[in-house]
Amino acid sequence: MVPQSRAIPVLITRPEPQASRFAGWLTARFGDRVTPVISPLMAVRYDEATLPPGPFAAIILTSEAGAVAAGRLQVAGQSLPRRAYCVGARTAQVALAQGFDPISADGDAVDLIALITAQPPGGRLIHLRGRESRGAVAARLQAAGQEVAELVTYAQEPVALTEAARACLSGADRVAVPLFSPRSAVLFRDSVDRATMTAPLVLFVMSQAVARELADFPVHSLHIAPEPTQAAMGHMMSQALFGA
Repeated sequence: MVPQSRAIPVLITRPEPQASRFAGWLTARFGDRVTPVISPLMAVRYDEATLPPGPFAAIILTSEAGAVAAGRLQVAGQSLPRRAYCVGARTAQVALAQGFDPISADGDAVDLIALITAQPPGGRLIHLRGRESRGAVAARLQAAGQEVAELVTYAQEPVALTEAARACLSGADRVAVPLFSPRSAVLFRDSVDRATMTAPLVLFVMSQAVARELADFPVHSLHIAPEPTQAAMGHMMSQALFGA
């Protein structure tokens, strides 16, 4: 891909605080070769949830929001086990900050299920999840013989694209769009006005599951990370945008 002379807009649709954190990471990595444009497509709303009857040997966390929700339950006086099976390193960091003892799968839902199967807790689990959830973590663990309860602790409410984001999409220069989850891909796909979208879009997605949600979406190019990590996304963006 031929580099363009101006800084490349990178449209960041992650919810906060992930959006600002990722923008800072991009700037640290690419400097003035990119211009982060923050336009979250989701805002987290925490629910007043009540734990089902226990006891539980460990909790399952598949997002940062789930880890924060676990901390909120503790503060509200609800008792949770300290052990936390976490989908990735960042979720584990947040869980640790909330007072839990995290074990990270360093990957996706498949890796998390493999971790729990390989290191069973010796008791019932509870998955603290969002209203919209993919991966069927609880169902797949139950099918493998593990007792798992689920509790919806938060929702990710849709948010419209900002004026700055729409301006990027209606320009002439290519725009990079990293997408980290199937839900963010769906929200982005449904938020874009295709009639006014003129910018060549270079999409970077975390997995095949994200890519499937964009099968009929018009893009200049689409790149799939070889593994579901931010480092892999960054390397892929560097290669595709700057050839290095």
